[in-house]
Amino acid sequence: MAPGQARAMRVNHTYGRGGALAYLAAYDIHRAEVFGHCERSTGIVPFMKLVEQVTASEPYTSAKRVFWIVGNGCSHRGKSAIHRLAARFPNAVMVHTPVHASWLNQVEIFFSIVQRKVVTPNDFTNLDEVRDRLRAFEHRYNATAQPFRWKFTAGRS
Repeated sequence: MAPGQARAMRVNHTYGRGGALAYLAAYDIHRAEVFGHCERSTGIVPFMKLVEQVTASEPYTSAKRVFWIVGNGCSHRGKSAIHRLAARFPNAVMVHTPVHASWLNQVEIFFSIVQRKVVTPNDFTNLDEVRDRLRAFEHRYNATAQPFRWKFTAGRS
């Protein structure tokens, strides 16, 4: 190499992907209570497991109707999802938010809090650590949270 010439160094970085974890949660807007659990993936079975988790406890078991406000995810999209939910849980009523309007679903506010306070920074060493941190946050949230003071108006400010 001639004087004054730089030699490029090759640096290899290794990134070990530890997998993914899906956090499914339901939010009771009146009680500010979160029901959540972690799964390896999303889908119909994990979603129905979440519904079962909620409906197994009062006041949801004996309620005349329990409204499930959902987005348009594949596990709860369309009329087949509405019928599947009603067939298994007769007091469950599924309501879909309009496409691109997830902000109408208050559980999305909770998910944004989880993103800021639990998931960021992403300094987890394994999925068990992610699951444990989510569970701990959910437990603390349920012990201290108050319902969101949220409203939507069509008027202009």
